[in-house]
Amino acid sequence: MKINIQSVHFDADKKLLDFIENKLGKLSSHYDSIIESEVTLRLDKATNNENKIAEVRLNVRGNDLFAKKQCKTFEEATDLCAEALKTQLEKHKEKTRQL
Repeated sequence: MKINIQSVHFDADKKLLDFIENKLGKLSSHYDSIIESEVTLRLDKATNNENKIAEVRLNVRGNDLFAKKQCKTFEEATDLCAEALKTQLEKHKEKTRQL
């Protein structure tokens, strides 16, 4: 699976990029038809601490799956996105089995 990571208006460090690749790489073990994933990291202009937004779009055969989370850290947001996408992948897999 190819993983494209884009950080808007800042440079993500190597540790964060490795974390994201590791988390999303685990999703391919649940479903092998993932073509690629696109990750967008950006900062919200909110005054509270939860101003880090992670958006993840998975291109799977026949469909796109999307998750967007806003948290205190990019790692936490990415983790929550991965969990949401795992659930979506399981539902998508069930639908394709029924066809």
